[in-house]
Amino acid sequence: MSQGFATRAVHDGYDCQGQGGGAASVPIYQSAAFDMVTADRGDALAAGKIEGFSYSRLANPTVKVLEDRLAGLEGGKGAVAMASGMAAVSSALLCAAEGGGRLIAPVDLYGTSVDAMKTFFPNFGIETDFVKDINDLDQVESLIQDGTRAIFTESVSNPSTAIADIPGLADLAHRHGVALIIDNTVPTPYLFNPIDFGADIVVHSTTKGVTGHGNALGGVVVDAGRFDWGNGRFPQMSQPELIISDERHGSMVSFLDAFGDLAFLHRVHTKYLHTFGAVMSPFTAYLQLTGLETMAQRVAAQVKTAEILARHLLTIPQVKGVNYSGIPEGRHQGDTDLQDRLAADLLPKGVGTILSFTVQGGYDQVKRIVDSVHLMAYMPNIGDCRTLIVDPARITHREVPGPFRLSAGVGDDLIRISVGLENPDDLMADLDQAFATAYRDQG
Repeated sequence: MSQGFATRAVHDGYDCQGQGGGAASVPIYQSAAFDMVTADRGDALAAGKIEGFSYSRLANPTVKVLEDRLAGLEGGKGAVAMASGMAAVSSALLCAAEGGGRLIAPVDLYGTSVDAMKTFFPNFGIETDFVKDINDLDQVESLIQDGTRAIFTESVSNPSTAIADIPGLADLAHRHGVALIIDNTVPTPYLFNPIDFGADIVVHSTTKGVTGHGNALGGVVVDAGRFDWGNGRFPQMSQPELIISDERHGSMVSFLDAFGDLAFLHRVHTKYLHTFGAVMSPFTAYLQLTGLETMAQRVAAQVKTAEILARHLLTIPQVKGVNYSGIPEGRHQGDTDLQDRLAADLLPKGVGTILSFTVQGGYDQVKRIVDSVHLMAYMPNIGDCRTLIVDPARITHREVPGPFRLSAGVGDDLIRISVGLENPDDLMADLDQAFATAYRDQG
């Protein structure tokens, strides 16, 4: 019988007797290197033929528990933890499109993801075809070319909270032999598991709701372990790789030869993590495991408060519109009937802990509001146990070109809130006094 999410969040990936000498909490293995014991074992470790630990840039016991736990919670076959969410996003996308491939993505994404695909990846020969509405499947299909490797989107977008049609995108992608990569940061594994609905790769900024306390940067790539990386679109998976081969005996193998359906995961781990070195520290993994243990309880409470705040904002005269797909009145992106269905079918426990809203008076009033809150902190993070407020156009989406920002609804009149664990009445009172201060001279 399968155990519940909250149970797995506390216990998965760790046996306190078998792995930790009886320690209830996962030990922090603060060691750069580990004894490989014998030459043959060291050779097998270096080639990836056996699991184990030799050097913490390659693998670490504390980090491995976090990887195994997150893979289990997302329904994947394995995971690679990294030093930040963008390290995970960039590594997954570059690994998929390596060697001059193309990506398809919406304009409605976290700002740094857009910037990476728009202005940085082209320097490596990787181009992205952007679409205004990722749920316009006909438009997405029209962009698929011979060189297209992956479709990338957020399950719930930041900051509009529009819900992606993961089942529809998965069916479309797989008909063309293209991988579907989903950033699941906003809902967290507690609210949604994209792999259950056809996603091939899931990435997270574990800095956010997974950790939940704003005290540790991290990211993760989770592999569903079922995509055919040998279908002809991914030549990098079939090329011989010295690091996993036995050159001395004339045995040269590819990641596909060595790892089959997990070729992508092992390539991210062995080529991207090892080479670029965006390694998560053992202490960071410990902090993230500690936060992860209470994710179910935290996120459930935060979703309830987010719904209360979204409805309260709708009663404030100076609020022009609220974006929060957790309530019917907050579903504005694309086909609202589709958004209603996706909310019910994919995210019955809620869409996440962020919401955004537009205000009368533009940027001048936005500044007054964010400068007038007392309880909410003006910070660019999300998923914290504290409630945070920010103006995305100038902060989290600053590097996004104007037409892209406006198409995604990120104008100078937009404010985003990441809902924490404070009492909802206190948060509503803080918003009320901030609006009263900001609009005091306007009747």
